[in-house]
Amino acid sequence: MVDYQTGGHSVYDIKYHFVWVTKYRYHVLVGEVAARAREIIRQCCFSRGITIVKGSVGKDHIHLLISCPPTMAPAKVIQYLKGRSSRMLQDEFSHLKKRYWGQHLWARGYFCATVGAVNEETIHKYIEGQQVEGDDVFDIEE
Repeated sequence: MVDYQTGGHSVYDIKYHFVWVTKYRYHVLVGEVAARAREIIRQCCFSRGITIVKGSVGKDHIHLLISCPPTMAPAKVIQYLKGRSSRMLQDEFSHLKKRYWGQHLWARGYFCATVGAVNEETIHKYIEGQQVEGDDVFDIEE
């Protein structure tokens, strides 16, 4: 059973799987730094109405499965999470500020994939069942 969430005028189940790494893949997310990174990410998600479904802090990366409202673009979500966590971690742990003197804790890129309760094949079958005969992939019902 899918747990749908509701907004003012919407019902949704939008989940994203994010992975991002530390710059140069340095193993700095250990001990107190890892615990604080987890807490900061939890606070950031809570303040924006994002639900953490599952998460993991590795020595050099973070995995996060989140559910967020349709008004939030994945690029903006990751921008907020990476930016705020980097700034706060470097302010609290001076050894990170020394190691990452350019004030960039995280590498530039990230991985993002959508996750859903229904796979692509099911959606194709549903849409095919709604279509009339024809070759077009975007038909008009009559």
